[in-house]
Amino acid sequence: MTNTQFKPAVFQSFEEKADPSNVAPRIAALRAAMQKAGIDAFLIPRADAHRGESVPASEARLAYMTGFTGSAGMAVVGAHKAGLFVDSRYTLQAPTQTDTALVSVHEVSQGGISPDISLYVPKGGKLAYDPWLHTPGEIRDLNEKLAGRAEAMPHANLVDTIWADRPAPPVSAIDFLGHNRAGQSATDKIAALRESLAADHAGAVVLTLPESICWLFNMRGRDVPNTPFVLGFAIVPATGLPTLFLDAAKITPELTASLEGIADVAEATTLSEALDTLGKAGNPVLIDPQTAPAAIAETLRAGGAKLIEKRDPVLAPKSRKNEVELAGMREAHKLDGVALAKFLSWFDTEAPKGELTETGIVTALESFRREEESCIDASFDTISGAGPNGAIVHYRVTTKTDRKLNPGEIMLVDSGAQYLAGTTDITRTLSTGPATAEQKDRFTRVLKGMIAISTARFPAGTTGAQIDVLARQFLWQDGVTYNHGTGHGVGAFLGVHEGPIGISSRYTTPLEAGNVLSNEPGYYKAGEYGIRIENLITVRDAADFPGYLEFETLTLAPIDTRLIDPALLTPAERDWLNAYHARVWTEIGPLVSGAVKDWLKQATTEI
Repeated sequence: MTNTQFKPAVFQSFEEKADPSNVAPRIAALRAAMQKAGIDAFLIPRADAHRGESVPASEARLAYMTGFTGSAGMAVVGAHKAGLFVDSRYTLQAPTQTDTALVSVHEVSQGGISPDISLYVPKGGKLAYDPWLHTPGEIRDLNEKLAGRAEAMPHANLVDTIWADRPAPPVSAIDFLGHNRAGQSATDKIAALRESLAADHAGAVVLTLPESICWLFNMRGRDVPNTPFVLGFAIVPATGLPTLFLDAAKITPELTASLEGIADVAEATTLSEALDTLGKAGNPVLIDPQTAPAAIAETLRAGGAKLIEKRDPVLAPKSRKNEVELAGMREAHKLDGVALAKFLSWFDTEAPKGELTETGIVTALESFRREEESCIDASFDTISGAGPNGAIVHYRVTTKTDRKLNPGEIMLVDSGAQYLAGTTDITRTLSTGPATAEQKDRFTRVLKGMIAISTARFPAGTTGAQIDVLARQFLWQDGVTYNHGTGHGVGAFLGVHEGPIGISSRYTTPLEAGNVLSNEPGYYKAGEYGIRIENLITVRDAADFPGYLEFETLTLAPIDTRLIDPALLTPAERDWLNAYHARVWTEIGPLVSGAVKDWLKQATTEI
């Protein structure tokens, strides 16, 4: 049910995008193209040339070929069989979206190439890939996994040749942030970048990540869903103006004027020529081997450039939010806190009636957020999982999977918004009736883990990998865990998932003051329920402890105390929760009224 008091969702569609019946004819067409080109297998990644979590419709090749719509994955189509490689987040979703009679689904760890790709290439055969969609690091990894059994070779993208109704590339308006939002001019950011280039003895850097380019030039766009990205490339030389390469349709007199004295603008079709010229200049060029397309590296090498392979030098300064950006993030979370109070109050009234559906819940939450004019998008498709669907970590509700929420079931809602001030991401697990002792136990252990991260104090130089165990320890004590990271970096009115920092075993970059991360441990019982509690936090210097860091919580929304087993909380954990709820009441209470204010007062009562 979509409650009729709410207008239809704008930020999120519930359309079922996957149609397994399309897989067979498309694979057949691709195989015909492969045979004509003398290729034995073709690699199809989820990524585009910009490595974004969201890709425009024109770049959704993996979904077009296999039906799989997840945010990460890779397929290989051989002459007689095909494989789809996904991580643990998508092992339930992928088989339902593709034609499993033709495509075998493999579970792999996040990052890296699976050695099982070699199963789809005959010995001595040719495995082709689009060099604009794979990085130098990936190609090296691919060659290691093939171990000489087959040849990996760059090739024009064969999927594009059979995609007759491929959408046009996105062209959206480009806006520039004022100092009140960015906190630092593009000129100053470029100057700081040049200092890092000098330290690396680089004559230039080629930037390909939209988050880096948008942050560096203080610009935002609408080229992809959920994230205010402008898709393009940039070359920043050690001296002289940078050049921004964009689709010709985006280059307007207004854009050129906005960048006057900051950067030149050129059509994206001239990038290869510019790379060739850069290579012939003979100066070392910095590229990120984990994010830049292999085509860029090869073009530079062919021109004679010496490559310096290092991580994108914009990522670290971008992740250290300045005081203006942090003020904007706090503002965004206060706006979000108002919307969440209205939503949670509404939910508590409606859920016992037994008429709510997953899509109706998403629609209501979006509607409350859209009451704030500065909310321009969702930061990702809302995860709205009722009962057993809550156990699917990255569940996306569609009209086909939409499920009614039965009173007494646990409801998991993971959502976020893009406000002009900043980006939010919050998960709340909600009670709709009496919970079992097991459910309360698991919820409380997850909460204890979230509190352990929230209250951590640690020396400078500590990584997310080192503190991840703090969130898991209470679940481990009972022999259970969760198969996702505890936290990811979050942008300031940019991507809701951004590097280079996070909280999990794979994040080895030290945390620094100004980083913003999620804090989201969970527990999932397949076929029954899911639990996750998520706040956003920022790293700050620890008061009275020189050389140490700690976290400040940004999110302002009640945690459902009806799912807590108070006996499992220590006095210090109880004090933290009560202090957090007192802060939510102090900051959000004056901004709401009537029944919502009454509800919030009750929801933030001390335990």
